[in-house]
Amino acid sequence: MTTETDSFPRRHARTQRFTLGAPRAFSVAPDGSRIVFLRSSSGTDRANSLWVLDPAGGEERVAADPGALLGGASEHLSTEEQARRERAREGGAGIVGYATDSEVELASFALSGRLFTAELRAGTARELTVPGPVIDPRPAPDGRHIAYVAGGALRVVGAEGEGDRALAEPESDQVTYGLAEFIAAEEMSRTRGFWWSPDSDRLLVARADDTPVRRWWIADPAHPEREPRRVAYPAAGTANAEVRLYVIALNGVRTEVVWDRARYPYLARVHWSAAGAPLLLVQARDQRSQLFLAVDPDTGTTRMVHADEDPVWLDLFPGLPCWSPSGRLVRIADEGGARVLAVGERPLTGPQLHVRAVLDVSDDNVLVAASAGEDAAAPEIGEVHVYRVNELGLERVSQEPGVHSAVRAGGVTVLLSAVPDRPGTQVQVLREGKKTVTIASYAEDPGMSPRITFTEGGARRVPCALLMPRDYDGTSPLPVLLDPYGGPHGQRVVAAHNAHLTSQWFADQGFAVLVADGRGTPGRSPAWEKAIRDDLAAVVLEDQIDALHALAADFPLDLDRVAIRGWSFGGYLAALAALRRPDVFHAAVVGAPVTDLRLYDTHYQERYIGHPAEQPEVYRRNSVIDDAGLVDAAEPHRPMLIVHGLADDNVVVAHSLRLSSALLAAGRPHEVLPLSGVTHMTPQETVAENLLLLQLDFLRRSLGLPR
Repeated sequence: MTTETDSFPRRHARTQRFTLGAPRAFSVAPDGSRIVFLRSSSGTDRANSLWVLDPAGGEERVAADPGALLGGASEHLSTEEQARRERAREGGAGIVGYATDSEVELASFALSGRLFTAELRAGTARELTVPGPVIDPRPAPDGRHIAYVAGGALRVVGAEGEGDRALAEPESDQVTYGLAEFIAAEEMSRTRGFWWSPDSDRLLVARADDTPVRRWWIADPAHPEREPRRVAYPAAGTANAEVRLYVIALNGVRTEVVWDRARYPYLARVHWSAAGAPLLLVQARDQRSQLFLAVDPDTGTTRMVHADEDPVWLDLFPGLPCWSPSGRLVRIADEGGARVLAVGERPLTGPQLHVRAVLDVSDDNVLVAASAGEDAAAPEIGEVHVYRVNELGLERVSQEPGVHSAVRAGGVTVLLSAVPDRPGTQVQVLREGKKTVTIASYAEDPGMSPRITFTEGGARRVPCALLMPRDYDGTSPLPVLLDPYGGPHGQRVVAAHNAHLTSQWFADQGFAVLVADGRGTPGRSPAWEKAIRDDLAAVVLEDQIDALHALAADFPLDLDRVAIRGWSFGGYLAALAALRRPDVFHAAVVGAPVTDLRLYDTHYQERYIGHPAEQPEVYRRNSVIDDAGLVDAAEPHRPMLIVHGLADDNVVVAHSLRLSSALLAAGRPHEVLPLSGVTHMTPQETVAENLLLLQLDFLRRSLGLPR
């Protein structure tokens, strides 16, 4: 139970960054009569229940309560489910995901490895007895069957629990049917591996074979009695899993889908709707070319619908590709220096918008999420809005300055809005553009409001958020803490309240906290994002320094006391800052950093700096360290705290150990904080709380500040 006397770090950890109790994962019935979503019972309850809302009257009811369904028993997660949640960065419990039939009348979900269904009209839920542990159960569009994965096999069972059987069973323990392989889940945002036909008579099923992938071992030194965990990790320049795709009928007859897998090995997206043939997006390994393919489900042959090429790289986008109801291809393209929405071969937007995701496609328009493009009349720093787009023009749905998204069906839109001056995310139901219901959030109020100045820094107009202590007098020079992510797909300068809570807590300890999104981060233009190609380290570090110096001309920043902290890519950036620019940075907290870029995965690393066998010098100059050694003993020694979870299977702890070894060999003092049992996330309450407090202590010591 949280009390008013609990510290911010403790409350932040206990509430999972004040996200527990907030509604999420919305589905809208095609007739607009039901909205289904997940929500836990309070701001400290991790266990999500499945809820149904009547958008007309606003009444809510629980469709499935995990505590009742498990009879109060504790949840037990399989190794496969734990890995799936790690890829999805899922820290919740209870019902963390669900799927529905096409009418949103039947939902299915896994709970403690068991299969459950919920009748959404009646509000009743029950268990179906099937082999487990169950992963990713999904009803057929007609609601008559449930497909799911267990033991690497794709299985199907009748909606009443009858006729359970395997449609595809793995040929070895390295093969799975119906699951996303590591690289798809971690880097392509493809979290599933099977798709029902709109007629409910067959499925598209991915077969992933990890046999070619290099094996690594993840051990827990705190428990030497436990065997290390063996994982298949496709490091840059090494082999990926072999992925094939099959059409499998309910009687088990299978037909392989054929495309040039040697040239286009990445199965990035699959879409199957009544609007057209099954649609695939496949990418070349260098991600500079990709094909949109239509599949003949009877023969498995494919025909090209569209091809893209880019000299730098091609991005993947949420909600795409798909067919419009009239059967035209919907996609996002980089054209004319802008990121535009195209339906068929016709662009529907121009340089005024930077389109980021497709949210829904109807007969009348396409619902998209977009930020202001470089040709916009005025900058909207950190804002993302929802727009309706068609041949006649565009209309903005969201109005408040902030970060917005939406789910839509049946004339009902669920609008999610996070704004700078209001905690959390507000969820409103719109019918014909008019707000009808606000869906309640049980998330806790953080009890603080960030004191943020959104601005742009330097000649390149780097988006910045500057946070000052809430009791600051406005005149005294303050030590500076840079708090970036700074890398691709990681926008930190967002016009939202809760996104800046940790930065504000550090500010309240006496820092001016600067969050800067330099080149490489999303949200401005394709050229802005792709400027880091082959120069990842130099470009991102340069933009942080330029932003710092630009803001120091307008704000009382003490440039003699500058620190930087970051996690993952932010940890990489913090290490670069301390090692390469000790003239600017005086201390660094380096969390879970990628230090030797050859040890990170194929799809991510090769997108930005190519193949290590073809560009070894590019890898050398962009790594914090490598075998040649990039830690110079002659440079000034800046205090560095290196933090890493020993159970991390995404950025393995070898990155930090190699950095520590290089620093030791160069005679450079540093501190290492190993986190036993912690992965790339830090969901454990005491770990997350004390990690903030230890960082603060380190920064105060290193900068000579009072403790």
